[in-house]
Amino acid sequence: MNATASLQFTVTGMSCQHCVKAVTQAIEAIDPEAKVVVTLETGRVAVETHASREDVAHAITEEGYTVTP
Repeated sequence: MNATASLQFTVTGMSCQHCVKAVTQAIEAIDPEAKVVVTLETGRVAVETHASREDVAHAITEEGYTVTP
């Protein structure tokens, strides 16, 4: 497994706690040990994970949200 990485994403389309839960669960589905912190007001998602940046971004977009560069 990969080393733990601290990743930061800016995600648009999140507006409520349901969105926070959906994003968190999507990330935890690919890495059950991931630590996810979502700041709804700014759209920031901080993740400590063994998964790659691409895999985490893909999990977020699969939930219907947009990851901005």
